[in-house]
Amino acid sequence: MVLKHSAAGDLLMLRCLPVKGRYDGYDVVREYLQRGEFCFANLEATVHRYECPPSQESGGSWVCTSPDVLADVKDFGFNMISLANNHSLDFSFEGVVKTMDYVRQAGLPAAGTGNTLAEAAAPVYLDCQSGRYALIAATSSFSTYAMAGEQSASMMGRPGVNGIRFEESFHIRQDQMDMLKALARETAINAYADIVRAEGYRPAIPENQFEFGSIRFELDDQVRRVTKVKEEDMKRIEKAIFEAQLQADSIIVSLHAHEISGTSKEAPDLFIQEFAHRCIDAGAHAVVGHGPHLLRPLEIYKGRPIFYSLGDFILHNENIRLGPAQWYNQYKVSPDATMHELFKTRSANFTRGLQTDHKMFEAIIPYWEMENGELTKLQLMPVELNFGLPRSVNGWPRFDSGKGILERLAAMSESFGTRITIKDGLGEVTL
Repeated sequence: MVLKHSAAGDLLMLRCLPVKGRYDGYDVVREYLQRGEFCFANLEATVHRYECPPSQESGGSWVCTSPDVLADVKDFGFNMISLANNHSLDFSFEGVVKTMDYVRQAGLPAAGTGNTLAEAAAPVYLDCQSGRYALIAATSSFSTYAMAGEQSASMMGRPGVNGIRFEESFHIRQDQMDMLKALARETAINAYADIVRAEGYRPAIPENQFEFGSIRFELDDQVRRVTKVKEEDMKRIEKAIFEAQLQADSIIVSLHAHEISGTSKEAPDLFIQEFAHRCIDAGAHAVVGHGPHLLRPLEIYKGRPIFYSLGDFILHNENIRLGPAQWYNQYKVSPDATMHELFKTRSANFTRGLQTDHKMFEAIIPYWEMENGELTKLQLMPVELNFGLPRSVNGWPRFDSGKGILERLAAMSESFGTRITIKDGLGEVTL
């Protein structure tokens, strides 16, 4: 039994496909995607007709797309999507529920959000001729209030995302720790926390650790930053994988993650790598990452693929039609102004932001096959999203082997032990 998969990164899709013939290059991308019986992407938008109030906070922009685009999502060939990302709560809890309703009405199986935490974390299944596929979706990039709530015998749950939290600490030398403690005493930055901790409302801090405000430091001989996935959340994912093992022939875990290790957006944070490895260890057949709007390395771990980020498949970031007053106020623009004025101000007259970086308009579409739980084929199509063209036409993916996309991916994946060769414009991963 050969299980056939294809995937894409983020669908920040705010426009419908052009009528009468789609767009130039559409057919090539669509045909490649549809090689996979399981065809997945992350829908990075809430879906409604502005029936929902905006949240006070957003994932960076208040992203809403019309339910009309869902037919075009399916037209590309996508038959499974994730709804877990940093924009899931842009229009509060009502927006989560409306999005799920519209997606279900469109006949698109979706994972990663739910009316309760159990629903958001649950595997979603797709039956195909080759077998049964399971998708488990989560996000590590979210505001605290966006986490779905657990239901109990006495209290209902809360709509939200399947959130993956992580613990962060900074390891420093003794001389640095002494300086930090002296600075804390002089500024009284920890005064209230110390009082509350003495009253028993906060746990004690281990002897070799110190909190400076909200940042935790740990004594060490080596100066470094350490992140670890929160065990409670990891156990929830492992439980979902275990459940899916009874039902599915292929289990795919999706993670929307912006966090970085070091100073480069291309470098996935340490806890993301730990999360991906533990998913494979628990029985997942692939981990598909997205979120930072650009490519991240590809790793083959225990014979199974980890895509740390596939980049953007569709990017319509400046096609948002409406925004709440607080968004305008954030940039000192009148709420009675236009979205044109808001985007112009935010981007410093369109000289900065996602729309100005070609890397945000470059991605890959992987196609892979598995037999008996082992990866037997992995091919990569490079796509470019009409960078630099007017907003009426940019953001749509086209096959493009001339931009050095595969070469860049190969270079960043070398440190993970991955070898990519290029043949006829497509990448082939050496297994």
